[in-house]
Amino acid sequence: MPTYIYETIPESCCDDPKHYEIEQSEDETPLTRHPETGEAIKRVVLGGIELVKKDDGRSCCSGSGCC
Repeated sequence: MPTYIYETIPESCCDDPKHYEIEQSEDETPLTRHPETGEAIKRVVLGGIELVKKDDGRSCCSGSGCC
């Protein structure tokens, strides 16, 4: 069974997401809630050799120093 990477969906832009490895069948629908904690999660799609987070300048924390 493949292992997928999931991350929490932070309630605030200043909160860092938590990452989880969850085994699922390829036929299963991606999870929207962590099976144990109930936190909102999304599947992370990885490509290549690194995950790149792009800062497009539209974040509520961009330049404001709130984080």
